[in-house]
Amino acid sequence: MDIDEAVMLTQDRLAEEGGTMGDLLGHFRSSVASVLIGDPEWERILDCARKLPITMGALPFGFELPLHERTPEADFGVSLASGTRPAAFFRERARTDNTDETARAIMRLFRQMDAEDSPLRDIVGRKLMLEYDIGSARDGESSLPGMFLRPGERPIVGASGQVNDVDVVVDALLSCLGWETNGAQRENVERAYLAQPGDTRMDSFGAFPSRSRAIRLAIMGFKSQHELCSYLEGAGWPGQIGAVESVLARFKERANIVRIGVNIDVQEGGVGPTLGLTLVVKQRYTKASRYWLDGLTDWDPFLEAMSHEDLVVPEKLAALADWVSKPTTLFAKSGRYVLLRGIHHIKLVISENRLRKAKAYVFMVLSGAAAFQ
Repeated sequence: MDIDEAVMLTQDRLAEEGGTMGDLLGHFRSSVASVLIGDPEWERILDCARKLPITMGALPFGFELPLHERTPEADFGVSLASGTRPAAFFRERARTDNTDETARAIMRLFRQMDAEDSPLRDIVGRKLMLEYDIGSARDGESSLPGMFLRPGERPIVGASGQVNDVDVVVDALLSCLGWETNGAQRENVERAYLAQPGDTRMDSFGAFPSRSRAIRLAIMGFKSQHELCSYLEGAGWPGQIGAVESVLARFKERANIVRIGVNIDVQEGGVGPTLGLTLVVKQRYTKASRYWLDGLTDWDPFLEAMSHEDLVVPEKLAALADWVSKPTTLFAKSGRYVLLRGIHHIKLVISENRLRKAKAYVFMVLSGAAAFQ
């Protein structure tokens, strides 16, 4: 049984359980430390999750945890794919509720993926990730989630002449949100791609309709500080390179950094000044069968390195160390499931030429497929 078949089987099993993602998350409250997500903050996440079908639990879901904030808040992330039960849920929502802008955006994107000989599907497959601003949301902000596509089917790598692939993904994101294609912004995204050295890849393309009209690019695979800093200069990042070098130097002294990734926001006027750094201590490959499996101690050296940063809340870091666990067997009325928990990545955010934020992205994956138990 391949992974896609296992996901479909798990969705069928979860459908027998009935209910929403809020019902599913309710079973995991005791395993989420209150220093990471407090009770009021947890209820806000549940309010969001109750609007989503429980079948979304068959693909990765999880939380963005701000390690620099004392408030125990979090954002919530889920995944879905076209041609599945969750896609049918959003299709029905789009058909029956003209005010559901999220469902309508998802359906516009899925129609592009499902089209015959779809160039978008050839690049990103059928999957989409959603990130709901909950802890980071401010009063009066729209509830539209961030939307992310990953070129997992045909990776977009540096120095390989894949400008057309870049344009296909960007145009799909813009059009599904109802944004008109902007020539200047597209040229800036192309510049960011063309500046990539070989052996780096566009890991994801994202847009946050509730924030600003920017394309969030995640570029992974830089082998050295020099290679990364040369890239930032070539892409037109307006910040001070010395600020990046300072952060990298500190962490390289404390942990074995095997690769480096960056997040940049590309706007009509160019690359924005805020920069996300992902320092990779364990190389991940999307197609690997053990992609979602962490060793119990894989993250220990990096968490130790993080403990020396004054902006990180020590209690949150200690709780984060306990997030990674062995596969856990769970029992429900539809049978046995296996739950995986781990840290996907940690992002260091540089703004105003200083390290200002540190965020951990943690995940859960649930499987009801016998072959995975």
